[in-house]
Amino acid sequence: MKTVFLTGATGTMGWAGMQELLRYPERYKVRVLARPSEKNKRKLAPYSDKIEVVWGNLTRYENVLLGVTGADMVLHVGGMVSPQADYRPTTTRKTNLTAAKNIRDAVLAQPIDKQPKVVYIGSVAQMGDRREPLHWGRTGDPICVSAYDHYGITKAMAERIITNSPIKNWVSLRQSGILYPAILKNYDPIMFHVPVRGVLEWATVEDSGRLLERVCRDDVPEEFWKRYYNIGSGEQYRLSNYEFECLLLDAIGCPRPEKIFNSKWFTTRNFHGMWYLDGDVLENYLHFRANVPVKEYFRQMAKSDTLPGSLKFAVRSKLVYASHLVPHIVKLAMYMMAMSKTHGTQWWIKHNKEQRIRAYYGSLEAYNAIQPWDKMDLSHNSNEAVLLDHGYDEKKPMSEFTLEDMQKAAAFRGGKCLSTSMVKGDWDTPLQWQCAQGHIFTATPRLILLGGHWCPDCFPYPYKDEPNARPWAWDQEAKRNPFFAQLWAPLHDADEDNVYGPEVFDGWEK
Repeated sequence: MKTVFLTGATGTMGWAGMQELLRYPERYKVRVLARPSEKNKRKLAPYSDKIEVVWGNLTRYENVLLGVTGADMVLHVGGMVSPQADYRPTTTRKTNLTAAKNIRDAVLAQPIDKQPKVVYIGSVAQMGDRREPLHWGRTGDPICVSAYDHYGITKAMAERIITNSPIKNWVSLRQSGILYPAILKNYDPIMFHVPVRGVLEWATVEDSGRLLERVCRDDVPEEFWKRYYNIGSGEQYRLSNYEFECLLLDAIGCPRPEKIFNSKWFTTRNFHGMWYLDGDVLENYLHFRANVPVKEYFRQMAKSDTLPGSLKFAVRSKLVYASHLVPHIVKLAMYMMAMSKTHGTQWWIKHNKEQRIRAYYGSLEAYNAIQPWDKMDLSHNSNEAVLLDHGYDEKKPMSEFTLEDMQKAAAFRGGKCLSTSMVKGDWDTPLQWQCAQGHIFTATPRLILLGGHWCPDCFPYPYKDEPNARPWAWDQEAKRNPFFAQLWAPLHDADEDNVYGPEVFDGWEK
């Protein structure tokens, strides 16, 4: 039997993973870390004879060490997520970064022959804004977290902590948006932060749970480890935001987006999401997809027994269908959402929040120029992909890479590889690099070439309470980094020079 240590077991993906692991009691001993809240105690009580619970906190090293010690696998799923992360950026930073450091240190504290394998769950948010024509992407593309996305910042930094470490076997699985029944009740201003033609390759919660169990199996080959992968449920789940809204509203019997939303409530840029050029790579290794037709999946969500009671009543009664007769009532409720303080797009407009308007629309003039629904292009996004250059010969066997390949990759990023020697084919020994700004840092070739990371001192760290705080300054990075510019330049005007620092709103952390 394998001992599997799972963090985030009471969350959406972690819970689905725990259920899958418990289907195979002959294979796995399941150990979870959970905060000792009354809610968590009630939720885990029915499983007291099936799992071992470490009551504690991800930010406490001794709790994490207790969970890691003796484990064969570490599934690090837990942490602060959106939309809560948008309201509590400081807490999100402290939680997600401290958790990653504790996982890393606890794993490295184990004897080398007993060191568990580590599965880190990253996020598509690390890749930032991928509008057309760059809405197709893959691992190794530049890390580019959108302005004000504190969740994305912490996920990218936490990934670096785990995957740039000497842990013997790690993998980063970058999660997309998760489809699960309770998503039908998640009405938050963040729903308007997604452009109408923004895209996501969604992952169902069932596929995500199966993935966590499959990665623990003995038949996962050695070549799988020390890589980055994108999680998605496949071709049918490649949706634009407009298509997603249509499916979601139809599932609960509400009118189409045109009836209950104003097109100007949605941003036009600065979110995240892409369709995956390499999405099938993970599926070919782990075979986790159920391949349920996407329309059928949305119908199943609306009928789910796990749907919140109030919403289930509305869906199964004629209350929602009455909204077809009075859509203006629903539209009024949606407008109030868009007017929500600090995060509502219409609140930004009303109060002239210039930084937010520039970040999410480009300018107030661009906002005013947004077309009404009947003049917008609502067709399915293009299936033509623009392949970004990663700055090295991707057809060359990894065993053949030399220092010269690293030097070329660094030059394409506007910097240098300062190391004077490298063992041929060694992707794991850290090298010394220098960015265009002159910052010197160490990183493995895997992190830079396969993960898409670059200089940590140029990466945004927008926290006023930190001595090394840095704003989002991607316009400047694009001017000195050709690797990054091929992603940034096509989506922004050449004369843009935006810097986005931390904002302080009343009650930010409440």
